[in-house]
Amino acid sequence: MTPRCLVLAGPTASGKSAAAMAVCEAYGAVLLSCDAMQVYRGMDIGTAKPSREEQERVAHFGIDLVKPDEPFDAAMFREIADEVLAAHPRVVVAGGTSLYIRALIRGLVKTPDVDAELRAKVEAIEDLHGELARVDPVLAERLHPNDRVRLVRGVEVFRASGQRLSELQAAHAEEPDRVDAHALWLDREDLNERIDRRVEIMAEAGYVDEVRALLDAGYARTLKPMQSLGYRHLCDALLDGVELEEALRRTARDTRRFAKKQRNWMRVLGYPKVLREHEQTALDVAKVLWG
Repeated sequence: MTPRCLVLAGPTASGKSAAAMAVCEAYGAVLLSCDAMQVYRGMDIGTAKPSREEQERVAHFGIDLVKPDEPFDAAMFREIADEVLAAHPRVVVAGGTSLYIRALIRGLVKTPDVDAELRAKVEAIEDLHGELARVDPVLAERLHPNDRVRLVRGVEVFRASGQRLSELQAAHAEEPDRVDAHALWLDREDLNERIDRRVEIMAEAGYVDEVRALLDAGYARTLKPMQSLGYRHLCDALLDGVELEEALRRTARDTRRFAKKQRNWMRVLGYPKVLREHEQTALDVAKVLWG
């Protein structure tokens, strides 16, 4: 049978976690975090990870899975999510990493493995967009010439398999959903103010000490999670002498910008948008889902 779940998506600081907790406590459900940053151990305050008390009230999955210098991606999240759905009849998926949500519900496009030698050759191509236009014009039409990551991927897939990535993506789009998701997009009209306040609360809770502890533990500022929102700015403060107030201002500014990008996913996901009464609306959907 197709697994079923409740999905609460939306931009950062929109109240997804609170709504998810309300549903989990009302229906005896477990909470699966769909946040690409909460998977890292030791990165708690800056990722708004659930508190110990919240984790005692409701069983949480998808958090504290790897060290900051260990790899983690959407395919790994999908495997963990599948295990959670198989073991628990009632699951609330909550988070702002829409790629992970898509991986869970729609799956990932099956592409060939690419060795390091081939990737290095592709990355050395000067006119990547021109090369992609030659081998996969449909994909090249969709990508900006400066989007090197996706340009490299399109070229290397063709060179490794002789198949166009655009055709593999089109075939994947025709496949049925892997999961029956009853979903909402939780948002706020006052989101910017909520983001600014969240950054203040994080600072008061010891955000700077958390970043300092990560650096002292030997985690380089160049690591992908250390380059994420807030962490990179506080590294600037601790290592480069940027004033703390300025680092926090940049954190809030870039978090607001990131929230705008997250909202672009709303159109891709197509979930109903909820601007108020998040908890009650989520409870209403849960009642339809679980009775």
